[in-house]
Amino acid sequence: MSITANLTELKNEADRLNVKLIAVSKTKPEEEIMEAYNAGQRVFGENQVQELVEKHDHLPKDIEWHLIGHLQTNKVKYIAPFVSLIHSADSLKLLAEIDKQAAKNNRVIECLLQIYIADEETKFGLGFDEAIELLRSPEFSELKHIKIKGVMGIATNTQNEKQIRDEFYELKIFFDGLKQSFFKKDDGFKEISMGMSSDYKLAIEQGSTMIRVGSTIFGKRIIPHWKKGIADKKPGADA
Repeated sequence: MSITANLTELKNEADRLNVKLIAVSKTKPEEEIMEAYNAGQRVFGENQVQELVEKHDHLPKDIEWHLIGHLQTNKVKYIAPFVSLIHSADSLKLLAEIDKQAAKNNRVIECLLQIYIADEETKFGLGFDEAIELLRSPEFSELKHIKIKGVMGIATNTQNEKQIRDEFYELKIFFDGLKQSFFKKDDGFKEISMGMSSDYKLAIEQGSTMIRVGSTIFGKRIIPHWKKGIADKKPGADA
């Protein structure tokens, strides 16, 4: 099937279930992104800052760009002028830098707290206790140019559907607890970004509001044989 056909089918499913679709366009050429754009998709996710900046510069300005990969503090300044949502806020230090760069651009940047839910050491994210400690900290309360919109999590890369379902369930329960304890009066705290090409249906079952889907739309990434060992070990934001 074509990108347009794949996307149309997936968008119809996402719309029916009231879930936001982020088309993960990392490593994809601009002409393929434009095919998705022409099919009506406006929200795209990238995990590399340099690639994101280049695509933002070249592609239509009404695209909503999401940063879904691990973000280093020294790279924040490059995306601060335009990024719509950062899914991977995983430390107070990073949030402070996002706040600083957002202030310089006279913006409030929306973020999700990335929560560690997988049984894999390669994944990034805050532990449950770390996230609570961050939200309770006086330093966090001083950040005026960020807005926490919810949480993000990446499940274990496994064929065990029960394990994946349980990890997504834990993230949903944790989100509910944060909502009750820290964001009870904040209608904007409503997003749970979980689910990729291999597990988005399980994620939606467990309450996901955003799915990050790449290969189901664009096809599998072709990885050179000499990179396969590296790619297998690298934490991914979409599969």
